[in-house]
Amino acid sequence: MADRDPAPRTMRLKLSLPERLLVDQRSGQLVAEAENGSFGILPRHVDFVAALVPGILSFWDADGRERFVAVDEGVLVKAGDEVLVAVRDAVLGEDLESLRATVRERFIELDEHARAARSALARLEAGVVRRFIELRQEA
Repeated sequence: MADRDPAPRTMRLKLSLPERLLVDQRSGQLVAEAENGSFGILPRHVDFVAALVPGILSFWDADGRERFVAVDEGVLVKAGDEVLVAVRDAVLGEDLESLRATVRERFIELDEHARAARSALARLEAGVVRRFIELRQEA
């Protein structure tokens, strides 16, 4: 009978977005950030759930390289040898500098979309108000 290793050396990290799975790989440890501060997880860590805040999630892949993911708010669940992370948005980076540049580009893009949406909403509201005024004048 083969001896089982009672201490797993890695855990499976699955990081998902609403539309796709961003990360699915083995990890030796990870560090994430919750409302009460950052925390680390090792393979034999106790099971738990944490609400994540926007920040950097770092993990070490099977080759021992540290990887970085900028995450939006979400939830992290550690159960057995799996760590499941669900966030609204995330950006994977090879290093912090490239991740910073990618996040900056994404924020600029999101800000432009938000400005366009606010402008379209303002035009829509003005049109509704104008139509109410016209209806009142007709009555």
